[in-house]
Amino acid sequence: MATKSPNSQISRDQIENALRLIIEYLDSEPDREGLIKTPKRILKAWDEMLSGEKIDEEEIINGAIFTDGACKEMVILKNIQCYSFCEHHFLPFLIKCHIGYLPNGKVIGASKLARIVEIFARRLQIQERLVGQIADLLEKVLQPTGVMVVAEGKHICISGRGVRQTEAELITSAIRGKFWDAEVRNEFLNLIKG
Repeated sequence: MATKSPNSQISRDQIENALRLIIEYLDSEPDREGLIKTPKRILKAWDEMLSGEKIDEEEIINGAIFTDGACKEMVILKNIQCYSFCEHHFLPFLIKCHIGYLPNGKVIGASKLARIVEIFARRLQIQERLVGQIADLLEKVLQPTGVMVVAEGKHICISGRGVRQTEAELITSAIRGKFWDAEVRNEFLNLIKG
């Protein structure tokens, strides 16, 4: 029995058939053993890599915001690595994300910061939007005096096609509140170096 995506009236069987057509377009031997189950594998991979739309980010945070032990000094989690999926070319990109915030009576569990990045990364995405979504959610749930998110991305759509720049990295940032102050921003940038 064909199951449907929660966001669509298109069945998995229809998607697999469309993927078979793409394989026929791309390969002169689309019926060889290695390609027979490829449409199912692609769909399974997409289900995993693009599961972020099905997750309520605020529900993930539930119970991980603390007032006990909250500080006013900068809190940083750096080098959060994950893949995202470029909405322009449907190709993956690897991001390394750094998050800093200035608490205002609340802190969040460090693992939740990584989960927030992962939730937004597991969507059809552009890196410029990704950093803003992370910063906006933290601003909403923590109400800190400032938030800054920096992401460094290696994009297959740049390195594997087109200009083929294998060492190029896209760096994006989202700045909120006190991080607009050059001294605060520079402290964060110096702490995430290396």
